[in-house]
Amino acid sequence: MYSYFISITENRRLLWSLIKNDIKQKYVGNFLGILWAFIQPLATILIFWFVFQVGFKSRPVDNFPFILWLITGILPWFFFADALTNATNAIIANSYLVKKIVFRVSLLPIIPIFSSLIVHLFFILFMFGMFLYYGYMPNIYWLQVFYYLFAMIVLLLGLSWITSSVVVFFRDMGQIIAMLIQFGFWLTPIFWSIHMIPEKYHWIIKLNPMVYLIEGYRDSMIYHQWFWQKGEMTLYYWSVTIIVFLLGMKTFKRLRPHFSDVL
Repeated sequence: MYSYFISITENRRLLWSLIKNDIKQKYVGNFLGILWAFIQPLATILIFWFVFQVGFKSRPVDNFPFILWLITGILPWFFFADALTNATNAIIANSYLVKKIVFRVSLLPIIPIFSSLIVHLFFILFMFGMFLYYGYMPNIYWLQVFYYLFAMIVLLLGLSWITSSVVVFFRDMGQIIAMLIQFGFWLTPIFWSIHMIPEKYHWIIKLNPMVYLIEGYRDSMIYHQWFWQKGEMTLYYWSVTIIVFLLGMKTFKRLRPHFSDVL
């Protein structure tokens, strides 16, 4: 791990260049260009807000405006889904670095994760602005959002090592990930509160690591709880994340020598 982070430092200029190129390639040829990275999520939020609050007459959740409760759940999911989807194809998309250039290939999943992170940081500021607009003043709990953001990046890196290495040999992995993300979107308490279901089933929902992160964003912005106040969930999340991280490292290391032959 030490050598891995050293590699990030040594290759920081190349990585930054690849991150900028990754962002440009997503929107090249479009009239509005990179603005689509921000327009699409904003449009989605507005549609869901209109459907649930105007159409279904959703009431404030725990005395908080529904739109604030919604964005604290949907924004981390947008980042997770976009980063994992693009990181899954990181090896295939940068095959020239695998075949022709001496480069630490395990760094490749970082590129789409960080390009998605840049957009997500904008939306974190947008979320802060929405709370200010509704009259909620900043407090120290807001900073805890960045702890949950770091926790999500670690999970994403482990998952992307697995998916990006497997997809080289099993191209259907990309479609499987897209399908799982669709299912996960509705099975994760983003639009609905976990308290809507009987408490005896909560443990099943909480097996999903994203529940910890989404509730963490809401704890930071709405409920004002520290992550150590949820000791069991924090312990479970980091146990799962470390296992995924180590499994990802092992999987990538095993499959890495065969990438150039398959690509």
